[in-house]
Amino acid sequence: MGKKKEEMEAQQKLQMEISRIHMPRGKEVFAILVARLGGSRIKAKCLDGKERICRIPGRLKRKLWVREGDLIIVEPWEFNADDRGDILYKYSNAQVEYLKRRDLLKGLDAFEEF
Repeated sequence: MGKKKEEMEAQQKLQMEISRIHMPRGKEVFAILVARLGGSRIKAKCLDGKERICRIPGRLKRKLWVREGDLIIVEPWEFNADDRGDILYKYSNAQVEYLKRRDLLKGLDAFEEF
């Protein structure tokens, strides 16, 4: 495969990745991963001003690899909604830049990581 073709495929992949961005719906909120606590649990600072201990659901444990500073979507639990939640989605760096350009991450300036 030629170098030109590889570059074109990489560009197309990036465009597909950006064109299909998952946005929070209903109770879901944007959050930034603060610390990994072990056992598929993390501490996340949500953009609604609350800090939650979140878990990675079993169906996503092998697929979703998160690190500190990642932008994620958190769904608060029905009970203990201010303290607990589930991680639903992790954004790539290209998606985060796209969301910043579109001003969809209001309140993100308060965080030092970004």
